[in-house]
Amino acid sequence: MITLKNIYKIYENGDTTTYASNNVSINIEKGEFVAIVGQSGSGKSTIMNIIGCLDVPTSGTYLLNNVDVSTMDDNELAEIRNKMLGFIFQQYNLIPKLNVMENVELPLLYAGLKPEERHERAMESIKRVGLLGKEKNHPSQLSGGQQQRVSIARALAGNPSVILADEPTGALDSRTGREVLEFLQKLNSEGNTIVLITHDNSIAKSANRIIRLHDGKVVYDGPSDVAEATVQAHVSFDEDPLLNSKEGGNET
Repeated sequence: MITLKNIYKIYENGDTTTYASNNVSINIEKGEFVAIVGQSGSGKSTIMNIIGCLDVPTSGTYLLNNVDVSTMDDNELAEIRNKMLGFIFQQYNLIPKLNVMENVELPLLYAGLKPEERHERAMESIKRVGLLGKEKNHPSQLSGGQQQRVSIARALAGNPSVILADEPTGALDSRTGREVLEFLQKLNSEGNTIVLITHDNSIAKSANRIIRLHDGKVVYDGPSDVAEATVQAHVSFDEDPLLNSKEGGNET
């Protein structure tokens, strides 16, 4: 499903070279629930942007469903995002002037679907997230948890290959956050591939597998139910002739 091979993302600023992603290789299979975790500066946002086709690597290869997207231009990336990826954001990213149905239909409109199909698919997604009867409500008339469910419905409506959830509980209270995580687990049990981005170990443990980043490198990749999964590793970098300047991770 997702294959990152030797991914580097390098930023040059005068005499300073920053390695936001430093030789990262990751494989995520169809149907997995994976959390990519790390503190600010770890490189997790860089990897999320690459997986989400919001950015391209400086070097390396990214295969999504066996399609090489690592060298695509902006228009090609936009098409991949629309057809293959569903996004769930911390701040929901709903449009206030649109009602629930219109928010969920929006990516389908961009995809060029006919009104009847847009309505049918949006209604099915709204039903899946338990908001049937709220189709005409606007975001301001919903609780935070309900707004996040609208965001999830919008992500599901396009039948994406991968759902990317970026700190999906960050704007919610703990109880509502747990409900959202339980819903993501339910979606995964139904066969959806989910990549969760978070800095919070307790959130990451909702996934079956954790990939931990530190200074742009993978320092742990394995089951979420072992102690090593939630212990911040201390990384000492080996000398590498390719990395002849100070390495570091920068969130982008």
